[in-house]
Amino acid sequence: MKKHFVNINADLGEGAGQDVLIMPYLSSCNIACGGHTGDENTVETTIQMAQDHQVKIGAHPSYPDRAHFGRKRPDIDNIALEESIMEQLTLFFKIAGQQSLDVHHIKAHGALYNDAARDENTATLFLNAIRRLGITCKIYAPFNSVLHHLAAPTFEVVYEAFIDRMYNEDLSLVNRNNAKALHQNPKAAWKQLYDLYFLEEVTTITGKKVAIKANTFCIHGDHPEACNMLQYIREKLTEIPAE
Repeated sequence: MKKHFVNINADLGEGAGQDVLIMPYLSSCNIACGGHTGDENTVETTIQMAQDHQVKIGAHPSYPDRAHFGRKRPDIDNIALEESIMEQLTLFFKIAGQQSLDVHHIKAHGALYNDAARDENTATLFLNAIRRLGITCKIYAPFNSVLHHLAAPTFEVVYEAFIDRMYNEDLSLVNRNNAKALHQNPKAAWKQLYDLYFLEEVTTITGKKVAIKANTFCIHGDHPEACNMLQYIREKLTEIPAE
């Protein structure tokens, strides 16, 4: 039976040890490029793996914070942060260029992603770093976020939602310090994807259903259940007749 096509992406090149298992389920991937983790070798290896599976590649810059895996805003000034983002993107685009590959998109990682979604200064700085390099590829961002609105006049924005993370009522992600921040099993991940894709809504941590739009759906490559979730999602999608 023909299945629905759902654009699923994942954050890879982060040393989680699951990339080779996750890659076949993806339409695109976001590859760490030296901020929270990663280096020239891991970027090159992950790009090659993506090519082997015909998965679109994207750069995944972050706060330069390896100690906290980019999931906490470090004490860094605007100039240093913009330069760091530019350095990360320069590394990624250099390696992609050496292989004559197009970079499909850019997606911020972790705390940088969350901050750019709600803070105008962070979003502006992030986009300025991209513009200064003359990059014109797509930007992955949450629908109706600050980053979405600031990027839209000059970039093609792809709305993103998360399969494996719980949402607050304002559509921000529940803080990872909360024990309920991550979905822990394939059935929960499938229900969230089903609601996001077919119903354009998400059930928040308070139980409220909130409208949301997304064109691509992310699962974290370091989630221990990521592979099981993706396999289960593929099976469930096959059961639903395509329109």
